[in-house]
Formats: sequence, structure tokens, C-alpha cells
Amino acid sequence: MKQLMKLATIGLIAGVILILVLRIVLVLTGNTAYILLLNFDYIPVINDLKPIWLFGYVFHFLTRIVSVMALFYILKTWVLQKSTLTYLLVYTIGGGGLFHLTALSDQPPASSDVMAWVYWTLAHAVFGYVVVALIKKWI
Repeated sequence: MKQLMKLATIGLIAGVILILVLRIVLVLTGNTAYILLLNFDYIPVINDLKPIWLFGYVFHFLTRIVSVMALFYILKTWVLQKSTLTYLLVYTIGGGGLFHLTALSDQPPASSDVMAWVYWTLAHAVFGYVVVALIKKWI
């Protein structure tokens, strides 16, 4: 239970950093990759939850926490739970692939926005690095 709480905390902290990175990109460049981070309008049933802004954050943090916990325990089966390269690859490639879910939404960014994809993918690499750094420090 203690380990799960640490992993949840890691997911929260790294999730905040992911938000901050993409928010900084939005402020400095005007690129809308940040919007996708809190968007869930393409998911049936939960897309009706209100207020949208609140459930956007709930959706973001739940996916971050679950992804950290799941990946940690999956990697633990191969004794890779502290492998920096593995976290970077999974979160960078996974994040880059998930960007294209924006095609299912009317909200920006467009799925063809190359710079939004670059910012999104790099932000997820930062997320992966923060996750593994905190795992190495706390677990």
C-alpha cells in the first residue's frame, strides 16, 4: 500500500510538471497542444461529465497515476522498473502516438499540427524522465 501511495504521488507530481511544460509552450508560442491534455470529449459516457474543466483535470491526473502504477509493475516483472531509457521510450513513443486522438475531437490542436505533436511528445519525454527520477529516489 505504501508503494502504491508513492507511485500515485509520483503520478501527481509528474502530471503537474507535464501541465506546466505544455502551459509554458502555450504562453510562449501560442501552440495549443496543452488543450489536448485536458480534453476527453472523444470518450463516450465520460464526455458528458460537468463541469468540463474539473473533469478535464480529473481525467488528466487519473490517467497519469494509472499509467505510472501500471508501467512500474509491468516493468518490475522484467526488473526494468528503474530503467531510465525504458520510461523515456514508453512515455515518449506512447505520448507521441496518443497525440493523434486529437483527430477525434473538434477542439485544437489539429492532428496535422506538427509543432503541437513535437511539443506534446517532448513534454511526455519530460514526464517520463520525472517519473523515473522520482521512482529511483523514492522506491
